[in-house]
Amino acid sequence: MTTPLRKDAARNWERIVTVARDLIDEGTPLQLNDVARRAGLGVGTVYRHFPTTEALLETVATPCLTELAAHGDRALADDDPWRALNGFLSRTVQAQVSDASLPPVMAASADALPRTTELKGAVWSAGERLLDRARHAGVVRADVTSADLVPLMCGIAHAATVHGGTPAARVPTAHRYLTLLLEGMHA
Repeated sequence: MTTPLRKDAARNWERIVTVARDLIDEGTPLQLNDVARRAGLGVGTVYRHFPTTEALLETVATPCLTELAAHGDRALADDDPWRALNGFLSRTVQAQVSDASLPPVMAASADALPRTTELKGAVWSAGERLLDRARHAGVVRADVTSADLVPLMCGIAHAATVHGGTPAARVPTAHRYLTLLLEGMHA
């Protein structure tokens, strides 16, 4: 069990995460020294809370990962395999193009925080189980595997980010690309 932070430490933690979110959303590379300067805190304070840039990045991505894992659980409870898979992939690609912290965290081969590993595992497991269920129901081509799903979803997110126009247009573009992919996968 972890000890709750003192009020001033909790405020500093929140300030660090808020500044990091702002930097990520701006497309500015995340550097702990820059976070400290922008947050008006000492570098040591930032390092006490987040010993690495990866730990801070993963903390910023945690709410999105948590929501995706919960969405995966809800999708698995849906009795329509096609609708469940479609809804899960739609929410996943939307998160990839609307939360800049998510793609690098999902692509990382190693995680700084155990919670990140747990959440990524839950998201990947939900995707695999939803695809398997849809394949077994005969609504997805038999040759589509879970190993295909991750690079295809990353490709859609990358294409929508690069070719989707304004940030506001990226989500609809990603959904259009996903629809094309899903139509190609549909049995």
